Amino acid sequence: MAAAADDSDYFVREIEKNDGCALKVKQCYLGDVGCVVWDAAIVLAKYLETKQFHDPSCGVNVWAGSRVLELGAGTGVVGLMAATLGAQVTVTDLEDLQTLLKVNIQENQALISSGSITAKSIVPLVESLKLLSGPDTCIICCYEQRTEGVNPKVEKQFFELLQQNFSCEEIPLDMQDPEFSSPDIHILHIRKKV
Repeated sequence: MAAAADDSDYFVREIEKNDGCALKVKQCYLGDVGCVVWDAAIVLAKYLETKQFHDPSCGVNVWAGSRVLELGAGTGVVGLMAATLGAQVTVTDLEDLQTLLKVNIQENQALISSGSITAKSIVPLVESLKLLSGPDTCIICCYEQRTEGVNPKVEKQFFELLQQNFSCEEIPLDMQDPEFSSPDIHILHIRKKV
């Protein structure tokens, strides 16, 4: 993707937050998988707003002041949601997606008051998770199960590699946002084995 991209390269997807505001997330007309807002990203973003994490009426907000790292952020929608809820967020992806991440951060800066968000790129995924996880770290992973091409093979390799050092707990649908969830989209809580 060209560094000097203009608005004609993008189209906007709005994701409404529970407080009535909406994240405006730009996607690219042309480009690879990181250039669009995936359904799994919206499911995960809305999961961050469920009452177990964020319930203003009870004064619950686990994101306020938390440090959050989003690996493979793509358009940055999940990290942006966390930042609007008060988290200090770093979003990461490959070098050629940095432009889009930065555009989306700029576009939504007005919705981020107590939180913050910055974009960086990072080394391979499982190694990163091992280096960044402590005994109290909870990694929240969301993905859409895919059956075409190399996807099932890559998914199997990822989880085999992951389970050498981590345990995975699948979050049932009744603990996810009632509207923004799907049986094809899985949310996992991943913790380092001790």
